[in-house]
Amino acid sequence: MNKVFKSIAGVAAAAVVAAAALTPVLVVAWGDNTGTQEGRPSYTLDEINAGKLGDKITFNSISNGKIGDEKNFVGAKVAGATVSTWNANEIKVKDGETYTIRLFVHNNSPRGMQAIAKGVKATFSIPTNVAKTQTIVGYLDSTNATPTRYFDEVKLVSDENIYLEYVDGSAMYNNNKGDFKLPNEVITSGALVGYESMNGEIPGCFEYSGVVTINVKVHSSVAAKLQKKVRIKGTKEWSESVDAKIGDEVEYQIEYQNLLAEKVNDVMIRDVLPTNVEYVNDSTTLYNASNPDGLHIKENTIATTGINIGNYTAKSNAYVRFTGKVVDKTMDCGKNQLVNWAAATVNASSIKNAVYKDDASVMVDKTCKNPEPTPVNPDKPVTPDNPGETPTTIVNTGAGTIATGAIGAGSMVTTLGYYLASRKKLM
Repeated sequence: MNKVFKSIAGVAAAAVVAAAALTPVLVVAWGDNTGTQEGRPSYTLDEINAGKLGDKITFNSISNGKIGDEKNFVGAKVAGATVSTWNANEIKVKDGETYTIRLFVHNNSPRGMQAIAKGVKATFSIPTNVAKTQTIVGYLDSTNATPTRYFDEVKLVSDENIYLEYVDGSAMYNNNKGDFKLPNEVITSGALVGYESMNGEIPGCFEYSGVVTINVKVHSSVAAKLQKKVRIKGTKEWSESVDAKIGDEVEYQIEYQNLLAEKVNDVMIRDVLPTNVEYVNDSTTLYNASNPDGLHIKENTIATTGINIGNYTAKSNAYVRFTGKVVDKTMDCGKNQLVNWAAATVNASSIKNAVYKDDASVMVDKTCKNPEPTPVNPDKPVTPDNPGETPTTIVNTGAGTIATGAIGAGSMVTTLGYYLASRKKLM
């Protein structure tokens, strides 16, 4: 992800992982994947109660529901605000303020447990560019609903250029069973939601509805560049993603460049490895104008507290390289995306505590062997009255995962922690 801008790279970079697949061309703020110009129909509460849906499961299509028109199911407000009103179309934002983004989830069928939606997943696409207007798109998917995908948007508008930072660990799902924490994958590949557990199953009717929320922080733009790349150790080409096997060693490269017309001090670089990549000790090297042949960094702190790579004049840059090893701690059968985050902070008067982030991925396809089928018992021949023991095969169908590192104080759970830097370490 080459995030070279006239201003800072967007902090919510993880959204780029799924952005190409997620974001349709929006003609109106809301829509779905029906492929029709007019989109899905709306229903009044009276029509729903009269059985107009029949056996069909559909989401967020009631025109006079408890949030008003449910097609406007994505909204925003100032985080912590006690007001119950959500801005469904756009909200005026300020630098440094945090905003809560809401995604309403309602299976409109009145049939309750007789109409359970399956595979219900929520996803937010957060822009990674710098602009005066930032559009966040929320997606709701269900494998057995009609339509199977729904989307809506809310605009964050400012008088100056801004970028958005997803607040690490802020994703939650709330319903009448309580609050459920969601993984940060809600801004990349999506997160399952549910009723009593986050299993992707939601019965029909209001009592089973819920709300997904995330927090984003608004930052005015500053000028810098951070770029993260990866390659299999021993190869030459750097890229944003590589295919690897368990046991492979991969090399990561982090480039930092000061794009300001002034000097910045105490640039700190930290990398956050996912669970299934381990740092190889004594592998960190710094390259800059003072060390063109590379300076070996004795401290093994690049993946913990970070390293201080010094001060940089206008337009100067540096590269940090280190090695990681792919291990199998929590991998699922099938495809695993191991997302690795790099972050830089500077401590200069004009951009104090500014944060820059970028990521690279290692893709691992884990093959799992299926158990041997249970043999037929030869002592019990199969007859119409004695079906015997039929062979069974148990197949592990575990879905591929996105495993990410966790940035931030306490490292909560996840991927995108925002953290401040002192002159000595990243917090």
